[in-house]
Amino acid sequence: MTRVVVLGGSGTVGSVAVRTLVSFGDFNEVVIADINYEEAQKRANEIGSKVCRSVRVDATDPKLIKEVIKGADIIVNCTGPFYKLGPIVLRAVIESSINYVDVCDDYDATRLLLEMDKDAKDAGITALIGMGSSPGIANLLVKFCADHMLDEVDAIDILHAHGGEPTEGPAVVAHRIHSILADIPMYLDGKFTTVKYFEESGMALEEDIDFHLLGTYRCYPYPHPETITLPNYIKCKRVTNLGCVIPTEYYDVIRGIVRLGIVSEEPINVKGQAVKPFDFAIAYILHQREKILKDTNFGIQRGCLKIRMTGIVEGRPHQFNFQLASKGQSMGEGTGIPAAIGAVLMKRGKITEKGVLPPEACVNPLDFLGLMQEHLKLDKMTGGSSPLIIESIDHDGNVELIEL
Repeated sequence: MTRVVVLGGSGTVGSVAVRTLVSFGDFNEVVIADINYEEAQKRANEIGSKVCRSVRVDATDPKLIKEVIKGADIIVNCTGPFYKLGPIVLRAVIESSINYVDVCDDYDATRLLLEMDKDAKDAGITALIGMGSSPGIANLLVKFCADHMLDEVDAIDILHAHGGEPTEGPAVVAHRIHSILADIPMYLDGKFTTVKYFEESGMALEEDIDFHLLGTYRCYPYPHPETITLPNYIKCKRVTNLGCVIPTEYYDVIRGIVRLGIVSEEPINVKGQAVKPFDFAIAYILHQREKILKDTNFGIQRGCLKIRMTGIVEGRPHQFNFQLASKGQSMGEGTGIPAAIGAVLMKRGKITEKGVLPPEACVNPLDFLGLMQEHLKLDKMTGGSSPLIIESIDHDGNVELIEL
């Protein structure tokens, strides 16, 4: 009997991870664990597989977590926010000596999780963190390029744009505000540093990026874990992460609110009522979002992850661009599928390094890409073509499209 427990398994990301795990058939039991037990039951019924069962868990309660995960082979953590729940869950998993995968995209939480590396090694487990899209797929494409395409790596720029999701909650907007206000980690000139979004250090990194299927959008510094982990495993001089939300009109509202400083948690008196500016800001942003999506006729959700790598090939400068673009694909698919594949690779003995590790430290990119192609059934879904576009640009500026 092999069992995988998906914490947050009824959510947007977790439910996709559950379906993906069921489709591979590597586990005899896939447990959907969520604080909303009724929703977990609903998800299990929707999937309709005999291997699925549901259970209630509160990810803030270490004792309850341990009870739920007892006897499991692998835990897939899709709960959030990670800055709050990530360390609690991983600590409980380490103390239970169970292998682990998560989709943590919070740089603060990533640092806290990495601090548990020795404890994970002592427990003899593998904790694969940040196994989503960015981080996750981005890290593995970087590793693939560094290992097989460039002789030397100079710069790694991770770029992303997305928007138009059917729903967007207050937590998503709050995270964006936090990301703008943060000391944003970057790796520049061979050194770890931080930049500020609205200060010269951050504005110097802003860039107009052409995304496949989307068009050209202005991208801004974004705090993601890749800038923290990649320089430890890939020798280079620069790692940046830039992104934006589309449509531009909507992102400008968020940026404008933050720039004006209407994000304080300290209540102010408004006609006799105590109102937090932060709460007002989120409500106003979400109200404007619906209006903007309608006014711009934005249409279906869309997004693109682009990795730009520059370096040396046969003694000359060279650049590779990797792009994964989609229209109509949800965030859950882009994040939940890679997490599930990480768990499958772990179950099949393809991930054996012990400790708390980012994808580039313990996952073979070719193993991952092979399972991704198997899951997507590309011959049926895309007429045999890959959703991954790779451009090779030589020192003379000649562009060639290549396939893996």
